[in-house]
Amino acid sequence: MKIVVAPDKFKGTASAKAVARAIADGIKEVLPEAEIVLVPMADGGEGTMDALLAAVGGRIHEAVVTGPLGKPAKAPFGILADGTAVIEMAKASGFELVPAARRDPTVTTTYGTGELIEAALDFECRRFIVGIGGSATCDAGIGAAQALGVKILKEDGSGVGFGGGELVTIARIDVSTIDPRVRDAQVLVAGDVKNPLYGPYGAAHVFAPQKGASPEQVFLLEQGLIHFADVVHRDLGIDVSELSGGGAAGGLGAGLVAFLHATIRPGVELVMEAVGLRDKVRGADLVITGEGQVDAQSVYGKVPGGVAGLACEYGVKTIVIAGKLGDGYEQLYDSGISEMYALETIAGSLDAAINRPIPSIKEAASRIATKLRAW
Repeated sequence: MKIVVAPDKFKGTASAKAVARAIADGIKEVLPEAEIVLVPMADGGEGTMDALLAAVGGRIHEAVVTGPLGKPAKAPFGILADGTAVIEMAKASGFELVPAARRDPTVTTTYGTGELIEAALDFECRRFIVGIGGSATCDAGIGAAQALGVKILKEDGSGVGFGGGELVTIARIDVSTIDPRVRDAQVLVAGDVKNPLYGPYGAAHVFAPQKGASPEQVFLLEQGLIHFADVVHRDLGIDVSELSGGGAAGGLGAGLVAFLHATIRPGVELVMEAVGLRDKVRGADLVITGEGQVDAQSVYGKVPGGVAGLACEYGVKTIVIAGKLGDGYEQLYDSGISEMYALETIAGSLDAAINRPIPSIKEAASRIATKLRAW
């Protein structure tokens, strides 16, 4: 029996690699003869770099960059065996880098993400995969652009400052001064949402409150994102106003398209291609995937939905292990998933599952293997 194990991380508790290993251990306790193929996954957020490096090989480098609050911070980036640079914006401009009391997307910046791209350019990388999940920002990528040499100017000719609150002050954008090395670079944006730049489902209204924005700040950010799109259209001839995924990472998706002519793709698709998941699933008897919380969003651009969709193409059954089953999780049954196991049920409570995730994951996998043996 061939079982493909392709989970995402359980955010804040276990990496995708650790989750995959625990699932394998649980299966082997019951089915020692099973062939288990481990494929740690990611969707463009945290863990994307590790998943790609584990799949295709490469090296991790580190750079000192400007963190989301403007302070120096160390951030890693990967260079795959083929020379592709893998950047996780969360490592330089991420939500987890900002203390809860200081979360404010009107002032947090993506400048450090641009500096990571610059660092990879110094290693002669010209192909980039930029994962944009887990951001602390809502500046439409103007910080990243400035780090790469773009002039984003106010009426008096001075440069705009850090943060989404500065978007409304933009008078002119000049890309003639951008680092010439990026002009020939191919940039793929690995996104995990399809939200547009602005509007009721845009970056400000949907995500900014999660990053600490007050209702008044949401209004300011929304006006700034609309203004940014107008200036980009006027000065660069690029319309990012209705771009699918443009609102990801506080508009960084739109910014990378505007400034680097990037292409946005679902992160889970990019990772599945890079790790060769299709070839691994072909001929399998079962696929096991999972993430920390499975809910209605898991169908759209998240690992469980993406993996299940691929497995369904080959008629392979998919089972999900999740820390928690959230609102709308039932929708995953329509995407080809046949069973779901919640660690909060197995461990007795969500707190117990969070405190001891690996034993709970192993127990869930053992239960799956026990049912397999009975088939």
